[in-house]
Amino acid sequence: MADDTLRNQAAHALEQALREADLAWESPRPGTYVTTLPGTRKLSTTCSFLVGRHTLSVNAFVVRRPDENHEAFYRWLLERNLRLYGVSYGIDRLGDVYLTGRLPLASVTPPEVDRLLGAVLENADGSFNTLLELGFASSIRKEYAWRVSRGESTRNLEAFTHLTGEGS
Repeated sequence: MADDTLRNQAAHALEQALREADLAWESPRPGTYVTTLPGTRKLSTTCSFLVGRHTLSVNAFVVRRPDENHEAFYRWLLERNLRLYGVSYGIDRLGDVYLTGRLPLASVTPPEVDRLLGAVLENADGSFNTLLELGFASSIRKEYAWRVSRGESTRNLEAFTHLTGEGS
């Protein structure tokens, strides 16, 4: 019975935090919540929460497996993990990068959920360009050259001019 009370309180706190952050969300099944965080570098980050028996877990996709520079890419993630609050970077069996976190149900309050949302946003969106530079520099250069050759816009690649040679 106590587990149900804690789960219900955590679910209500999560819903309240999502409403207060003005985030649309859905609950595809009881105890599961999905929302999309808007970004500036990464246009959006889908974030899912699961109110479990003892914990609230959060999971958010960050970026797919890097094409190159694997050692530096994954080293950057591990070093960054030392400074994160409430979440950490992890990889799935394919090497795709996620942010994951877990809180005990008794710790779930609207302010704490807001802090988790902020940690996900900062570390998915705020780190996105760095991760692209580390793991996808060759692809960025190829995409830039392809767009230039076709006369297409390179506007969304402006953050990478130091890689494409346009910033020189």
